[in-house]
Amino acid sequence: MSTQAISKAQHRHTKDMTVGNPYSQMISFALPVLLSQLFQQLYNTADALIVGNFLSTNALAAVSSSGTLIFLFISFFTGTAMGAGVVISRYFGAGDPDKVSRAIHTNIAFGLVSGIILTVVGVIFTPTLLVWMNTDPEVLPEAIEYFRFFFSGILALVMYNIFRGILNALGDSKRPLYYLIFSSILNVVLDLLFVGVFGWGVWSAAVATIISQVASCVLCLIHLCKKGNIFTVELKKIRFHIDMLKEIIRFGLPSGVQNSVIALANVIVQAQINSFGKFATAAYGTHAKIEGFGFLPITSFNMATTTFISQNLGAKQYDRARKGARFGIITAVLCAEVIGILTYIFAPYLIALFDSSPQVIALGVQQARTVTLFYFLLALSHAIAAVCRGAGKAFVPMFVMLSVWCVIRIAYIAIIMNFIGEIQYIYWAYPITWAISSVIYLIYYKFSDWIHGFDKKSSVSLSKTQA
Repeated sequence: MSTQAISKAQHRHTKDMTVGNPYSQMISFALPVLLSQLFQQLYNTADALIVGNFLSTNALAAVSSSGTLIFLFISFFTGTAMGAGVVISRYFGAGDPDKVSRAIHTNIAFGLVSGIILTVVGVIFTPTLLVWMNTDPEVLPEAIEYFRFFFSGILALVMYNIFRGILNALGDSKRPLYYLIFSSILNVVLDLLFVGVFGWGVWSAAVATIISQVASCVLCLIHLCKKGNIFTVELKKIRFHIDMLKEIIRFGLPSGVQNSVIALANVIVQAQINSFGKFATAAYGTHAKIEGFGFLPITSFNMATTTFISQNLGAKQYDRARKGARFGIITAVLCAEVIGILTYIFAPYLIALFDSSPQVIALGVQQARTVTLFYFLLALSHAIAAVCRGAGKAFVPMFVMLSVWCVIRIAYIAIIMNFIGEIQYIYWAYPITWAISSVIYLIYYKFSDWIHGFDKKSSVSLSKTQA
């Protein structure tokens, strides 16, 4: 495909973020992502809301106990697949359609293999892992049911995120939103039907989620297979292109490790929380759902920041990339603090939406009012990590998360539980480690040459070729 042809394709189905007002470009990209993330959160949140209201606290705890474990399993593969987004955005910005196509097909192959592995491992090891996490014996049977059914359809979740990442890397954040709106509404309807009307168990909420994920995945695939576009997917081309796989691993593996590290730390925290009983488990899971919703605007701007920087560095527009980085960081921090204050104020009402048990509300409010006013620190860390990923510096956030959000957080919890053993001190692990990582990120952002990360790799490669 010629450069002229790629330009036409950009206008029809993609978004070139190397031209136009950088701030309006990022906002217009982030808003559909925000809505898309909002509807994606509805999947498990609908499960928790409907299960908590129609079944029991045990059922809610069963759904809640699996959240961090699910994230642990999928985080490495989805994080590694994020590297493909950086590669695709970079070559899209540079106007290289052949490399864009090979990166897309390699990413799809990676997703298929990952999803199959996750299905097998998740279904087989569910009981062992939930016992290891100190899941309450009263909750365990329903947790195993929910978890096993969920993992039987994990391939659809993995592939939807792969397809959405491809479209987002090309600047298209609207179509994934449309598909997700449909599947989220479908999920809520099926949850109400299976749990509320038929009275089926907690397993049926997982089945509703699987059906909805398959729907969104199929809709994305149909669009990607349309002929005549830069991103057209052809089944015969789905394979591992070694050169693209190396780049995806180079930029994506650190993100995969980073996600896994965060997930592992959260699983360890979840195990500590579970040891305080089913009310603590339900409260922790409920707060996680609320925090997930609250942080959607920040996540959306971070995705916009990564795509914007990747495309502009690919096009060697360095000043424009700097402007986008500053705007993304400032916007994320301000949004996070407003959300944190609102969550602090309305925490009792938000927790009660999921479970009206006084014990669950009290513990959920205690956690919310410990961490929410420090959301600006969490946003700052994530925003600068997004800048690093967009610039091909994914090893930086991996190192920070491994050392701070995993090692320091786990060490703190182990020490504090040994000497004090009160649940509120587990909650404090989050703002403490957010503060440490934010300081490290700020120092790196201000004093490193992150803006020329891609150039240095290109220069090294060129000099080796010339030699």
